[in-house]
Amino acid sequence: MSRSRTCRLLRRIYAGRVVTIDEVRAVASTLPRSSEGLVRGQVKFRIDGRIVWLALSKDGSTMGFAFPKELRQALVDAEPEKFSLPRSSDMRYHWVHVRMAALEADEMRELVEDAWAFCAPKQVAEEYAVAQGYVESGTLETEGG
Repeated sequence: MSRSRTCRLLRRIYAGRVVTIDEVRAVASTLPRSSEGLVRGQVKFRIDGRIVWLALSKDGSTMGFAFPKELRQALVDAEPEKFSLPRSSDMRYHWVHVRMAALEADEMRELVEDAWAFCAPKQVAEEYAVAQGYVESGTLETEGG
């Protein structure tokens, strides 16, 4: 890790700006069809009670989230001090990990919302994007068109 990146990270830690599990939970719990559960002591969020799209490590140091398989190596390569691949037995899933201490609140929100949208039914994700003002109604392309 570069000295400047280390200094920025330390400033955020000492300023109390490290993202917490409670902040992640607050964002994830507001997303449509998302529910929180505890699996072997680990907080996980599911869509419609089935698809796991977000998980927090027991110690709160890492957040795993849904992410396209074909893009995850590029994500990890771009910021290896922040992102990591899942263990080898989980490489078959659309999944990547991020160190919580390396996240800022805005980036956490973006990762959480994107992971949810990746797994949510398309219409639900589109309605959410419009409601949040991320896109204008009627500007989203229809599937296959």
